[in-house]
Amino acid sequence: MKKQLPLVVIVGPTAVGKTEVGIRLADKIGGEVISGDSMQVYKNMDIGTAKPTEQEMAGIPHHLINVVAPGEEFNVAKFQEMAEKCIEMIVEKGKIPILAGGTGLYVRSVIDDYDFTPPGGDNSLRSKLLTLAGEKGNGYLVEMLEKVDLAAAKRIHPNDTRRLVRALEVYKTLGRPISEFQSVSGKAKLKYNLAYFGLYMNRQKLYEKVEKRVDLMMEKGLVNEVSGLVEKGYGPEHTSMQALGYKEILYYFSGFCTLGEAAALIKRNSRRFAKRQMTWFKRDSRIIWYDVEKYNSLEEIANEIAARAEGQFSNT
Repeated sequence: MKKQLPLVVIVGPTAVGKTEVGIRLADKIGGEVISGDSMQVYKNMDIGTAKPTEQEMAGIPHHLINVVAPGEEFNVAKFQEMAEKCIEMIVEKGKIPILAGGTGLYVRSVIDDYDFTPPGGDNSLRSKLLTLAGEKGNGYLVEMLEKVDLAAAKRIHPNDTRRLVRALEVYKTLGRPISEFQSVSGKAKLKYNLAYFGLYMNRQKLYEKVEKRVDLMMEKGLVNEVSGLVEKGYGPEHTSMQALGYKEILYYFSGFCTLGEAAALIKRNSRRFAKRQMTWFKRDSRIIWYDVEKYNSLEEIANEIAARAEGQFSNT
């Protein structure tokens, strides 16, 4: 049996401290960081996506940041492929890969056995269903499936995006429920020797951090960053420009709101996003959670995670 590669994963809502903990952890265990953020992949989108600066990276190699232009098509399947290659490369160097980020589906695509190219499928339909899952949550897919294949909806775990999408895809393309063709059961096979951690904090305190982060982004020049992207030909038709912070500034440019109103929108939408992130991650029982407020510093959390991860990897 092939030995599973080690992988540390750090998740949690926006602004909770994932990036800093990931960097500090990498320094302690000889690791390299892979961004698990769906928007940090885009070049020239630094302020609004809260990319770590060179100084903040502290010499730790980072991957899947600045890999595609804002106008290029990018999706979870491409992320999965690139992340898996990064993990292999990092391990071959004798380092520990650390996947840190808050895009739930992207993280799950790496740690679980998601197959985005099943035979006989409809790539366009699958992509639309995955987008629905990302925008409205798996519960929306479950409701869709219950209407056409109640047996499959009962068997498939609500967190199993891949099987929910596949069941809907089969029904919509063949006109028959997947339960007529096969039994859908069991959990996806774990791909890595996984050390899986999450950060959280009191919701009100988190919201305060989110709002301060937005204020800082505005001070750093988010408006100028978006303006520069518009000058290069990027607009609301591009997925990248629908990212938090960017779409709201585009509203401002279009005259739909004042700059102050745009900033307030970013704060509101960021709070809602943080809430959705926690809802997503809290469903995964594999995660070992750390309440950030119970520690004196993120350094202490990094120390604890390092001890747990090293203990787990040394026993295999």
